[in-house]
Parts: sequence; C-alpha cells; structure tokens
Amino acid sequence: MDDETRIKVEAAAFRGLVQHLQKHTDVQNIDLMGLSGFCRNCLAKWVKAASEHYGAPMDYDEAREIIYGMPYGEWKETYQQPVSEEQEKKFEESKPIRAGISVVE
Repeated sequence: MDDETRIKVEAAAFRGLVQHLQKHTDVQNIDLMGLSGFCRNCLAKWVKAASEHYGAPMDYDEAREIIYGMPYGEWKETYQQPVSEEQEKKFEESKPIRAGISVVE
C-alpha cells in the first residue's frame, strides 16, 4: 500500500472510531480508561498534538469538540454519569497501561 492510500485508510478508521464514540454516549470515559488506558479526552489530546506538529495548532477545547461532536461542557452535562467505586478502582488500576500523548507518523 502506498503512503497516500495508507494515510487515507488510517484517517477513515480514525473517523469511524470517533463516529462510534459519538454514537455511544452511554460509554463513559472512565470505563474506556479502565479498560483500554485511553478515552475521548486522550483522542482530543492526540488531535491537538498532531495539529501543532503539522503547523495548524488548535486549542484543547477545539480538539475535544472534534471528538465529542459538541462542546465538552455540553457533552458532560448531557451524558456523563456519576462515577461508581468500581469504576474508580478500575481507573486507578489502569495507570500502567494509560496512553501517552505524542504524534506518531
């Protein structure tokens, strides 16, 4: 696969992931972190880091709006649920697998 096609494929896969997360608002960030070590906010941080790397910087709120499909405060008010003790425990246990924020070329 040539580089241009690979980039298109990767971008489409990323858009699919974002669309999936926007559709499944019942999936809480704390659950994503506990299971996979990353969440919507991590994705927004990757978008922000990449925008800076490629010379089109955006702020964190702009990046979060791309991921959430709306301003973060609106998403949080509408969809975020209270955290249970079990969610908090899994979140704390996920520290070793948490994603770093960097640009991968």
